[in-house]
Amino acid sequence: MKSYFSTILFLVLLSCNSELKNTKLNGLIFGTFYEITYSAKGKDNYQKQLDNIFDVVNKSMSNYQPDSDISKVNRNELDVVDSYFVEVFMAAKKIYDQTDGIFDPTIGKLVNAWNFGSEEYKTKPDSLKIDSLMRYVGFDKIRLKNNILIKNDPKSYIDFNAIAKGYAVDLIAEFFDSKTVENYMINIGGELRTKGINIDKQSGWTVGIENPNFDGTKSYDKVFVLKNSAMATTGTYRKFKLDEKGNRYAHIINTKTGYPTRTKILSVSVIADNCMMADGYATAFQAMGIEKVRAFLSVHPELKVCIIFENKNKEIEMLLLNNFPVN
Repeated sequence: MKSYFSTILFLVLLSCNSELKNTKLNGLIFGTFYEITYSAKGKDNYQKQLDNIFDVVNKSMSNYQPDSDISKVNRNELDVVDSYFVEVFMAAKKIYDQTDGIFDPTIGKLVNAWNFGSEEYKTKPDSLKIDSLMRYVGFDKIRLKNNILIKNDPKSYIDFNAIAKGYAVDLIAEFFDSKTVENYMINIGGELRTKGINIDKQSGWTVGIENPNFDGTKSYDKVFVLKNSAMATTGTYRKFKLDEKGNRYAHIINTKTGYPTRTKILSVSVIADNCMMADGYATAFQAMGIEKVRAFLSVHPELKVCIIFENKNKEIEMLLLNNFPVN
């Protein structure tokens, strides 16, 4: 009798799932792509709502839009910020404190000076220029009181690009949850969050970690199912500079020196409960180096990490930490 009812229950669930089909939305946003797949009863198309989410994120914290709140904050034209800005600020402050300032959103002027950011410069910054800009670096020099942003120095510059994409992913996930969408995968420029299953394939959401190909091609050796989690990846194999000796310098700026990070780490992927935190940690771990990441993870078992790096023999290796999925 128990087997009989189990069979009926299975058939009912299968019948319910068979009524659902994936809806796929894609386009360009934040200087990259987005691909969003979800299944909802009634085949609801949420493109308009997603566009609204993209708009509020850009309006609040895009350094590439001169009329955004963060651009006005950086020009000292605004000090009252919205709830989105506050949420990202608080998350960034948490990672800043946990990493002893290795993750620091006030490094933006140095990012721009090295031509990795929203502003372009024709000449490479010299040591005097770097020293002068480093005076304004330090997230501890900025604080929030309610929704009012207070700077110790008006020349402090904030850049949330290392965390904002992940935040947008989370906002979309929260919207889907509010609409009782049980199955989705959100991908904005490689920052991911999943829930449920891929209805069309009746299996989990399969994701991959891109191989560090310097020739611009894309390939994936590491493929696995990401289950009800978020994952963010940052890599140095696309955006980097070479010095006169051929050494690679990452687009991630060392917040202690003001110079691009010289590293053998090619990519870092972090799995966490939400994408905003995964995004920020991935950036920090890229700059930390492997041994410091190991130490950090020993007290943060909730984070799963995959590091792809170049060893002493210039061979590519992959390191999986804290039970990062094998396949």
